[in-house]
Amino acid sequence: MTKISRAALFEALNAYTVPGTESTLMALKAVRGIDVTEDRVTVLLQLAESFQDRVQAMKQALEVLLLAQPGVAGVDIEVGWEKAPQVEFKNLIPGIKRCVVVGSGKGGVGKSTVTVNLAVAMAEKGLKVGLLDSDIYGPSIPMMLGLKDSPLATPDGQIMPLEAFGVKVMSMGVLIEEDRPIIWRGAMLNKALQQFLKDVAWGDLDVLLIDLPPGTGDVQLTLIQNAQVDGAVIVSTPQDVAFLDAKKAIGMFSTVKVPILGVIENMSSFLCPGCGQETQIFGHGGVKAAAARMSLPFLGEVPIDLAIRMGGDSGKPLVAEHPASPQTQSFKAMADTLVQALGL
Repeated sequence: MTKISRAALFEALNAYTVPGTESTLMALKAVRGIDVTEDRVTVLLQLAESFQDRVQAMKQALEVLLLAQPGVAGVDIEVGWEKAPQVEFKNLIPGIKRCVVVGSGKGGVGKSTVTVNLAVAMAEKGLKVGLLDSDIYGPSIPMMLGLKDSPLATPDGQIMPLEAFGVKVMSMGVLIEEDRPIIWRGAMLNKALQQFLKDVAWGDLDVLLIDLPPGTGDVQLTLIQNAQVDGAVIVSTPQDVAFLDAKKAIGMFSTVKVPILGVIENMSSFLCPGCGQETQIFGHGGVKAAAARMSLPFLGEVPIDLAIRMGGDSGKPLVAEHPASPQTQSFKAMADTLVQALGL
């Protein structure tokens, strides 16, 4: 009888990538034990509940891998489940047909710029669009849309959102002085976010886009549990280190069962306005390839353009200011895809 090598079993398990992720079982720390009895192998796995929809496919694939190892005549896969965090969901914005959160997992990838231009593109299609800037510590949406006035209040005490380029907007940036820092602890932060939902007179909207701050923590969960979120859009630049954090955001949305509507590659390349040469500063195509490996929809890519930066600084979004540019066409195509996915 051929002796079964435990090292070979671990190598076989470590070569297996979990469907819907780019991680192996070892990377997920899912292998809790391997028992060998004569020619039979039992693998003990501990998986998050969000993997229940693919566990049968995983078992079948692992059985094939392990049965191919010398000496193995039978395989048993036993799975234990880790409960997902219990989140109490509410809906503080009942007048809104669809709610979409835009996240990245990290800062500096142009997520707010993408959100603003998607919002303007949707508004230009005739939809009633709202945009909530939920980055309390670093609100940038007002500058990108040229908003400087303070909002007014309704007779019943609600806050009237400001409006620019056909989009209703609310942000901490229009409620405080421009250079005043926000120094709040978690409880105050969460209360402010809830007020942005229930105490703002959004009215009837076709879609509310929520620009999430970087990270995958309390702020993101507070928004998700207080708004009936229909889906998430993930923004990343092409390099691996950026998508590493984007994967954390994808994992968070999976845990709380928010579907991923699509992934966007921002800053995908740079076309020199002088010589016309294309330079892939951050690489190119990495996000699209990763989305394919994870079976996620790829919405599109946005090349770097000086006009995008200038539009963000001047309060004139690219989509509104340069309707014929290739980047604007990309934003409009992505907006079309989102509108269709949302059934609007």
